[in-house]
Amino acid sequence: MKKSSFFVFAAAFFAAVLSLKAADGVEALPLESGWDKTFPRSEKVEHVKVAFRNRYGIVLAADLYKPKAVFGKLSALAVSGPFGAVKEQCSGLYAQTLAERGFLTLAFDPSFTGESGGEPRYMASPDINTEDFQAAVDYLSCREDVDADKIGIVGICGWGGLAINAAALDTRVKATVAVTMYDMHRVNVRGYFDQQGEDARYAAKVAQNAERTKAFKTGVYERAGGVVDPLPADAPDFVKDYFDYYKTPRGYHSRSLNSNEGWAKIGCLSFFNQPILAYSSEIRSPVLIVHGDKAHSFYFGRDAFENMTKDSRWAANKRLLVVPGAVHTDLYDGGPKNVIPWDEIEAFLKTELKK
Repeated sequence: MKKSSFFVFAAAFFAAVLSLKAADGVEALPLESGWDKTFPRSEKVEHVKVAFRNRYGIVLAADLYKPKAVFGKLSALAVSGPFGAVKEQCSGLYAQTLAERGFLTLAFDPSFTGESGGEPRYMASPDINTEDFQAAVDYLSCREDVDADKIGIVGICGWGGLAINAAALDTRVKATVAVTMYDMHRVNVRGYFDQQGEDARYAAKVAQNAERTKAFKTGVYERAGGVVDPLPADAPDFVKDYFDYYKTPRGYHSRSLNSNEGWAKIGCLSFFNQPILAYSSEIRSPVLIVHGDKAHSFYFGRDAFENMTKDSRWAANKRLLVVPGAVHTDLYDGGPKNVIPWDEIEAFLKTELKK
């Protein structure tokens, strides 16, 4: 074993086996010691597990990827998503691939999910999940190998919308990429394709609030179910796409909510009356939205771009990159035709972070 390889191995081994602490001394998290990702490990980057705390006191677990034989302060990226996935799935793939292209990257598990802390489990919050991105920026900003003036964020699926929300709040974020994004407020309030009206919305709130009472009485937060399994023959195409990713060796992971029992039944209740993109037109930093034109979710990315640029003084540095023929999950891992536009994403980030 080469000397450099030995030190990389040793760092990863002790970080995982001994359970990590962040620089500020947060309590240890039990972290997986082996390589349990859904994608192959790259020999071009160093990998280590780290932990950091958000401003609500929740300790977040993350995978740090750094290009080998690169020294000095690097541009850095915080990466998360999809909504209901874990860092061992496509956020880790994005982080590792972008590290191969010269960035220091951090793929993290959101609060209440994966290896991160937070109780009760499997909850989501527009506020806390936006804060998770900001906490990742906190952590990156304080690393000696990061240029704190060159930090970007990458959000996938529901975390694409949350990344834009974080960019509207955090002026330290110098560039944002939202890939195959969802607006989680919109899909909860209006349903898929905006087909849920007031009565259906009210019925959903009645059911979820009844579930709150039940959970308080029993102390058990029941799960809503992940991607449907077995797959019905008449399932919509986008549900079949989700199944092909989350329920097969292509993307299945034992800690993934979508691969298993899903969110808590009341996990997304707070999205009903908390819009996340209200001030997107005030984002001054560059934003790239990447979406497939065959994705069922394309309208989220299209409308987010329009709302971000309409009557905005800051529209010139916003871009919508449409990937022809790509469905939603093709941009998770490339799909059968490897359609993720890595070169365009890299060029955007390097240009806008002025690396």
